[in-house]
Amino acid sequence: MKALAKTMMHNRRALADKAMKAAITARLKAGKDLVSPVCIYSVAEAHGVRVTFNDINMEGMYQRGSPPRIHLSSKRPLVRRAYNCAHELGHHLLGHGSSIDELRENQTVRPWDVPEEYGADTFAAYALMPTLGIRNAFAVRGLKPETATPVEIYRIACQFGVGYSTLVTHLLWGEAMISRDRADALRKFTPRSLRAHILGSLTPQPLIVADEAWGGAAIDAEVGHLLLLPSGTIAHGEAVAAVADLPGGRLFEAKRPGLVRLDRPGRDWAAFGRIARTAYVGRAEFRHLEDDFDD
Repeated sequence: MKALAKTMMHNRRALADKAMKAAITARLKAGKDLVSPVCIYSVAEAHGVRVTFNDINMEGMYQRGSPPRIHLSSKRPLVRRAYNCAHELGHHLLGHGSSIDELRENQTVRPWDVPEEYGADTFAAYALMPTLGIRNAFAVRGLKPETATPVEIYRIACQFGVGYSTLVTHLLWGEAMISRDRADALRKFTPRSLRAHILGSLTPQPLIVADEAWGGAAIDAEVGHLLLLPSGTIAHGEAVAAVADLPGGRLFEAKRPGLVRLDRPGRDWAAFGRIARTAYVGRAEFRHLEDDFDD
């Protein structure tokens, strides 16, 4: 049994190494650096993979063909869709066959026990959260993974477009930047409790926090999402509207699909917001087109 366990661990290390290298190559071939957050849908399209959101009750599906396609559930949370897209792109670039990924909570087999699923998961983690990018995100904020607060880690998760628990898991297993005890302590906090702590009240609405160290990455959100941006931020467009000024920044709500420029007059901070329809169905590249009120 010990020999079998050692062989399985060795195989996982080999699979992880292959998936990490594939993620690096995928970013570079798509014209992306190894530090910045990426829009995984544009990465997939750069590799000739068509991404579509569908009203389906599953995580996602990879369909090998000409062209290859990724189908994602529009019912899943925004950060989950991005991760699922990266996972399915991993199936494609790692040479796997067509696959259907059921809802994670319904799975009876652990993904890390299935080589192809483990490889696709590892690819997704490194494609969305590259090592240099994660290290830089902590460094520019003057933080260390072992001592950063849950709220500070939440902000970094927002920057890379992943879930809070997804980042914690990657810091533990993918990057070995935190201990298991530290990961367990961080997992005691949920996105819901963190939102309440940040905003000062409970809310069911998803919250994206973009702080002054955000960088040049676009802010992807859906109608109904809340955005907490640096104090004094102004929105140039109607896709988002200011809601309140809080101690942690200016709170906006995404009101309609479209693009919006966000900046702080007289200060060195700016970003673009890309607002999609709620539970949008269609090609990923069209998700934030503005509504046509003339129809």
